[in-house]
Amino acid sequence: QVQLVASGGGLVQPGGSLRLSCAASGFPVDYYAIGWFRQVPGKEREVVSCISGNDGSTYYADTVKGRFTVSRDNSKNTMWLQMNNLKPEDAAVYYCATDQGRACPVPNYRVVRWGQGTQVTVSS
Repeated sequence: QVQLVASGGGLVQPGGSLRLSCAASGFPVDYYAIGWFRQVPGKEREVVSCISGNDGSTYYADTVKGRFTVSRDNSKNTMWLQMNNLKPEDAAVYYCATDQGRACPVPNYRVVRWGQGTQVTVSS
């Protein structure tokens, strides 16, 4: 069974950094494209980043480009989202998910199963 569990959220000051983890089970982390998404109350869930299952190529939304970095560690079957220079508008619940395809980005509507997200709060 394909499962992804996000963790690592917390409270950070503007300009600070956090690293989110996404633990994969039921498949090798480098097989499917896995996306990072975020959602704030009252707004649609949006794609933040993605790492492909084909060649490990990455995708970033314009709002996070240059500040966020996605990577994965096959030995740990885990992917990461390093978030630097965080801004108040980055505050959201972050999720990792896959549509069990191999290309990025992963469209929201193709994700069948959403796991529990992790809360990121950016505040002074």
